[in-house]
Amino acid sequence: MAGANATQPLAEAAAIALGSNLGDCLALLGAARHGLGALAQPGSLRCSPLFRTAPVGGPAGQPAFLNAVVLLQWLGSPEQLLAELQKLEAAAGRQRLVAWGPRSLDLDLLWCGTAKRFSPQLQLPHPRLWVRRFVLEPLASLDPNLRPPGQKLTAAELLAALLLDCSEPAPQQLPATAVWPD
Repeated sequence: MAGANATQPLAEAAAIALGSNLGDCLALLGAARHGLGALAQPGSLRCSPLFRTAPVGGPAGQPAFLNAVVLLQWLGSPEQLLAELQKLEAAAGRQRLVAWGPRSLDLDLLWCGTAKRFSPQLQLPHPRLWVRRFVLEPLASLDPNLRPPGQKLTAAELLAALLLDCSEPAPQQLPATAVWPD
């Protein structure tokens, strides 16, 4: 039978940071979680708790963010995943008006397998992942022993190292809800 022994493409482990500080942030993140679940290989979506975080960079006076991190298995290229993330952002009304400004939904691809990308559209692994408490705190709460691709340290160790010299206020972990269960 032709193709019976064909090699199936392997799913890649991907990590995505989620953030929202405009509109009904909880509902927007819940819809994004649902959309990411539809993109993920069945049964592979893992979600951190939600955290309330102070804005980092960008214009002064922004509202606080809700942030989380999800891990999933993706069958496709990093560029294809980025395109899907941008569709989810657009569906949530994302507008890119001000760098690091307020947004209804922000989905940052942190890594996709061991892929490395250095283009204006996509940098992998995400260049600011290791210096953002609002990313490392949810990641470490989801899987403290996870070693991100190319890292010798675990998520918990990366967070501990960051906290030695971090000016970001501590994120507040939020309780689970029907929209964002544990």
